[in-house]
Amino acid sequence: MSLNLADVARIARLARIELSAAEAEATCGQLNGILGFIEQLQAVDTTGIEPMAHAVDVVQRLRPDGVTETDRRADFQALAPEAEAGLYLVPKVIE
Repeated sequence: MSLNLADVARIARLARIELSAAEAEATCGQLNGILGFIEQLQAVDTTGIEPMAHAVDVVQRLRPDGVTETDRRADFQALAPEAEAGLYLVPKVIE
Protein backbone atom coordinates (compact mmCIF):
# COMPACT_ATOMS: atom_id res chain seq x y z
CA MET A 1 0.00 0.00 0.00
CA SER A 2 1.31 3.42 -0.85
CA LEU A 3 -0.09 6.87 -0.37
CA ASN A 4 -0.27 9.65 -2.92
CA LEU A 5 -0.44 13.41 -2.36
CA ALA A 6 -4.25 13.37 -2.36
CA ASP A 7 -4.22 10.80 0.47
CA VAL A 8 -1.75 12.89 2.47
CA ALA A 9 -3.83 16.03 1.90
CA ARG A 10 -6.97 14.20 3.09
CA ILE A 11 -5.21 12.86 6.20
CA ALA A 12 -3.86 16.35 6.97
CA ARG A 13 -7.34 17.84 6.56
CA LEU A 14 -8.87 15.21 8.86
CA ALA A 15 -6.13 15.87 11.44
CA ARG A 16 -6.63 19.62 11.06
CA ILE A 17 -2.98 20.05 10.04
CA GLU A 18 -2.00 22.63 7.45
CA LEU A 19 0.72 21.35 5.11
CA SER A 20 2.53 23.24 2.39
CA ALA A 21 3.22 21.47 -0.91
CA ALA A 22 6.82 20.76 0.12
CA GLU A 23 5.73 19.42 3.51
CA ALA A 24 3.11 17.22 1.83
CA GLU A 25 5.76 15.78 -0.51
CA ALA A 26 8.12 15.06 2.39
CA THR A 27 5.33 13.60 4.52
CA CYS A 28 4.18 11.40 1.66
CA GLY A 29 7.67 9.96 1.32
CA GLN A 30 8.00 9.39 5.06
CA LEU A 31 4.61 7.72 5.35
CA ASN A 32 5.31 5.49 2.35
CA GLY A 33 8.61 4.49 3.99
CA ILE A 34 6.79 3.56 7.20
CA LEU A 35 4.16 1.58 5.30
CA GLY A 36 6.89 -0.20 3.33
CA PHE A 37 8.61 -1.19 6.58
CA ILE A 38 5.30 -2.52 7.94
CA GLU A 39 4.87 -4.61 4.79
CA GLN A 40 8.37 -6.05 5.31
CA LEU A 41 7.50 -6.98 8.89
CA GLN A 42 4.25 -8.61 7.83
CA ALA A 43 6.07 -10.70 5.20
CA VAL A 44 8.16 -12.49 7.85
CA ASP A 45 7.02 -16.07 8.53
CA THR A 46 6.13 -16.29 12.23
CA THR A 47 4.47 -19.71 12.30
CA GLY A 48 5.44 -21.65 15.39
CA ILE A 49 6.75 -18.57 17.23
CA GLU A 50 5.06 -17.89 20.52
CA PRO A 51 4.19 -14.23 21.22
CA MET A 52 6.10 -12.68 24.09
CA ALA A 53 5.82 -9.53 26.14
CA HIS A 54 9.57 -8.87 26.31
CA ALA A 55 12.57 -9.84 24.20
CA VAL A 56 14.45 -11.16 27.23
CA ASP A 57 12.80 -13.60 29.63
CA VAL A 58 13.04 -11.53 32.80
CA VAL A 59 11.05 -11.53 36.00
CA GLN A 60 10.46 -8.28 37.79
CA ARG A 61 11.13 -8.39 41.49
CA LEU A 62 8.10 -7.12 43.34
CA ARG A 63 7.85 -6.17 46.95
CA PRO A 64 5.05 -7.69 49.01
CA ASP A 65 1.80 -5.77 48.71
CA GLY A 66 1.28 -4.65 52.28
CA VAL A 67 0.51 -1.52 54.23
CA THR A 68 3.73 0.24 55.22
CA GLU A 69 2.37 3.44 56.74
CA THR A 70 -0.20 4.11 59.42
CA ASP A 71 -3.49 5.89 58.75
CA ARG A 72 -2.88 9.56 59.58
CA ARG A 73 -5.97 11.04 57.94
CA ALA A 74 -7.35 12.34 61.24
CA ASP A 75 -4.03 14.05 61.99
CA PHE A 76 -3.92 15.72 58.58
CA GLN A 77 -7.56 16.79 58.70
CA ALA A 78 -7.01 18.33 62.12
CA LEU A 79 -4.55 20.71 60.41
CA ALA A 80 -7.00 21.62 57.62
CA PRO A 81 -8.99 24.85 57.93
CA GLU A 82 -12.25 22.97 57.33
CA ALA A 83 -13.06 19.25 57.07
CA GLU A 84 -16.29 17.32 57.29
CA ALA A 85 -17.07 13.59 57.04
CA GLY A 86 -13.50 12.78 56.05
CA LEU A 87 -13.42 15.37 53.24
CA TYR A 88 -11.54 18.64 52.95
CA LEU A 89 -13.83 21.64 52.45
CA VAL A 90 -12.53 24.34 50.14
CA PRO A 91 -14.03 27.64 49.02
CA LYS A 92 -16.05 27.59 45.80
CA VAL A 93 -13.92 28.98 42.98
CA ILE A 94 -16.05 28.45 39.86
CA GLU A 95 -19.68 29.45 39.72
